[in-house]
Amino acid sequence: MARRDALSAPERQAGAEAIAVRAFPVSISPGRIVSGFMPMKTELNPTPLMRKLAAAGAQLALPVIDRRGNPLIMRAFKIGDALKGGQWGIREPLPEAPQVDPDILIVPMAAFDRAGHRIGYGAGYYDMTIRALRAKKKVVAVGVAFAAQEIPRVPATERDERLDFLMTERETITFGET
Repeated sequence: MARRDALSAPERQAGAEAIAVRAFPVSISPGRIVSGFMPMKTELNPTPLMRKLAAAGAQLALPVIDRRGNPLIMRAFKIGDALKGGQWGIREPLPEAPQVDPDILIVPMAAFDRAGHRIGYGAGYYDMTIRALRAKKKVVAVGVAFAAQEIPRVPATERDERLDFLMTERETITFGET
């Protein structure tokens, strides 16, 4: 995270925009549900990418933390919708926003490796969520991060879910067949 924190605000914004202009690794058909996230601290801001996907016909969603030990709840979201402050001050949809099951998750992280593993913030919310959604249907997990967040090897366990793709400001990495 120190490497990510060392990036200037203009570098972080340029990185987010570089990702948004590149081809998304999964086809977006009208009505496909894509869950993004609201960034905290110096995380890559996926809003430019979310705008692009919405313009292509995607229905957007954002995560809501239910409680520790549970998967995230994904609620429908449109750019410009009112949001409220949730856990850790992360902005999330209002409780009346419908709950949805995304087809694609845009996933934040602290670090990643070339095997498709990521390090989050320790609570396992995204791993639980990806696992729960994949038990229901085919779900694609697309990580977004700055290239500076790459580490040689993430110490993954059987509880960790692999990403299908990862987008940085420099490249898109494919981790397996989707």
